[in-house]
Amino acid sequence: MIDSHCHLDPSVFGGDEGVDAVIARAHAAGVTQMLTVGSGYGFDSAARALAVARRHPNVRASVGLHPHDAKEFTDARFADLLGMADATEVLALGEMGLDFHYDSSPRDQQRMVFREQLRAARARALPVIIHDRDSGGETLRILDEEGAWDTGVLYHCYTGDVAQMHEIVARGGYISIPGIVTFKNAGEMQLVAQQVPEDRLLVETDSPFLTPVPHRGKKNEPAYVAHTLACVARLRGAEPGALDAATTATTRRFFRWEATS
Repeated sequence: MIDSHCHLDPSVFGGDEGVDAVIARAHAAGVTQMLTVGSGYGFDSAARALAVARRHPNVRASVGLHPHDAKEFTDARFADLLGMADATEVLALGEMGLDFHYDSSPRDQQRMVFREQLRAARARALPVIIHDRDSGGETLRILDEEGAWDTGVLYHCYTGDVAQMHEIVARGGYISIPGIVTFKNAGEMQLVAQQVPEDRLLVETDSPFLTPVPHRGKKNEPAYVAHTLACVARLRGAEPGALDAATTATTRRFFRWEATS
């Protein structure tokens, strides 16, 4: 299995030793590869994600600036971020996008930083990982305006409805399902998980958040993606092994992730 989106940040998991232990537990659970997201804990989270990927051959990274942290943007810091994007361990930019639920950064600043990252991704032919919360369709409009679909767009931790999922897929986008799908009240997400075309479907933990059943109440980690995969397989009437093979192939294709890496 591949966990297509986790935050293996040492500040969350007790330093490098804690991250190493999390990765070891993932391997023991059959999760052999992970993409650690260098976004969401300030600008410095990109460097920490890259460092983890460099220490672990089966971990790859993304780098980006989360909408919560858009207020931290400066030209110099963004240049440093883009320098990291050129590392061989980095497979994508993100997560990036708009979050009008928390409004942790001013909305105009979020929009500007989102567009800057999309343009940088296009210039590097890198796919992008999207965070979209309560943007009222504006995230989708900006992706259209910036021509982002050409290099690959992944809506991570998708919590939208079935209709928007079809809009994303029609544009060439991909959908990643988190552990929320295992919750009893996740009816809309379960419908999405049933209907996403197999060749556009990924699974993720978004650890340390959104821990799936039966581990709710614990800190999430990549080993638990197996529960999300099993739930999605059940909803789709598929064998878990077959869905694992399909989501693994889709994850590799989206991120251009070499099978031998």
